[in-house]
Amino acid sequence: MKSSILRKHQGTLLATTLLDRLFSLAMTAGIVFALCTAAAIPSPAQESEFHSLFSFDGTCKSGANPGFGNLVQGLDGSLYGTTEVCSGSGGTVFKFATTASKPTVLYVFCLKGGPCSDGAKPYAGLTLASNGNLYGTTYFGGASNYGTVFQITSAGKWTPVFSFSGANGEEPQAAPFQAKDGNLYGSTTSGGSDGVGTLYEMTTAGGDEVSVSFTGENGEIPYAPLVQGKNGNIYGTTSQVTSGNGAVIVILPKTGLKKTPLYTFQGVKNGGNPYGGLLQATDGNFYGTTSTGGANSQGGTIFSMTPAGKLKTIYSFCAKPNCTDGRNPLTSLIQANDGNLYGTTAFGGTNETSCNSGCGTIFSITTAGKLTTLYNFCGLANCADGSQPEGGLVQATNGTFYGTTFSGGTVGLGTVFSLSVEELKPFVKILPAWGTAGATAMILGDNLTGATKVTFNGAPAAFTVVSSTAIKATVPTGATTGTVAVDTPGGTLESNALFQVD
Repeated sequence: MKSSILRKHQGTLLATTLLDRLFSLAMTAGIVFALCTAAAIPSPAQESEFHSLFSFDGTCKSGANPGFGNLVQGLDGSLYGTTEVCSGSGGTVFKFATTASKPTVLYVFCLKGGPCSDGAKPYAGLTLASNGNLYGTTYFGGASNYGTVFQITSAGKWTPVFSFSGANGEEPQAAPFQAKDGNLYGSTTSGGSDGVGTLYEMTTAGGDEVSVSFTGENGEIPYAPLVQGKNGNIYGTTSQVTSGNGAVIVILPKTGLKKTPLYTFQGVKNGGNPYGGLLQATDGNFYGTTSTGGANSQGGTIFSMTPAGKLKTIYSFCAKPNCTDGRNPLTSLIQANDGNLYGTTAFGGTNETSCNSGCGTIFSITTAGKLTTLYNFCGLANCADGSQPEGGLVQATNGTFYGTTFSGGTVGLGTVFSLSVEELKPFVKILPAWGTAGATAMILGDNLTGATKVTFNGAPAAFTVVSSTAIKATVPTGATTGTVAVDTPGGTLESNALFQVD
């Protein structure tokens, strides 16, 4: 296995060995899993409540150091994620119920050591595909030790999908996403013809793989997942570019990756080094973050961008002394069912004394740029609530946000947390978020047993209740783009995003 890991924080390339980057597992070998029993912590900025749900302990019954990926909700209502390591292995895939006090480890990578043919160090988290399975990547391991794409079921059945060879990419650090054509799309941070990363496309079984190399001029070293816009184009970010400090890229369905970026960051006023990806909000614009630059010459930014590439900075971090409003967001934003955007910063916040550069924050921001800090990490003694949230948030269908911290917790190896905001109520998610009349869509939610009606923008749909957390529905003839609603004994639940009828 390669002896060093390359990561970019605050615009600087850092090389850390496995032991330096993470921890000495010998120090924690005898530690029994410890549940963080901290009481609920109210946040003064909004009517919200923070809970530290559990702390990772480093063993392979728990894992340690969840990385950049967001948690994802499965068809069974559980949340799924990855950790970078556990004792003597290359990381884990775990799941937990939102009411659970500890995780269940589904798979342990590189458990037998050696070449790690199954992969090692899944930095990126997971994505849920329309077949109900989860897909992810490992940074190392595989047939050539350049990383892998894998599939795993909710029951923990692991299947290899693809091993990178170098020419088609190395060291993926983002989970793939499933586009409308059913294929997986993603990126690698290195490899390819110029050694600065690739874009790839493949089937969910790993077949028909096609890759395109970054050259520097069109971007380099992408860290974030890609996203498909409502216009069918695929958008993403690269952390660097030859002529600037990162870029927004666009892939056209028929002609592929554009030779020049859609937008190039210059690292000062409009920020630089975007490590997070893009979100297309309900207003049609994309939103994202940069980890450096901004109006305050540090801290990073939040921006909006039209599909044509017109960019506007809507917030610059470090607007308050000592960056108490947060600094250096490293992941993508999400849009909650109140229409506002939510995310994390890896550093900054009010607890500067507990960490060298602040321990990170959770924030909300309107699309007009009004930011509210919802939580400052290391609010408890010894950072028992966690610190440095490298990953972002997921809003589960119960309305609550969930996320992870890379460090902190009862033994310093990361945490899983929740944050509830009083105004945010339960809703349903649609998988996939698009389709034609007659297509099947899965509806994810809570307490769906006894559902009596499903509508697509008002059009009644045939449906079957699969479980208390999932409904299988048929897109009705005459349906138009709009909200999906489910009538349940507890009331009507609406989707958090529009279902697009193609």
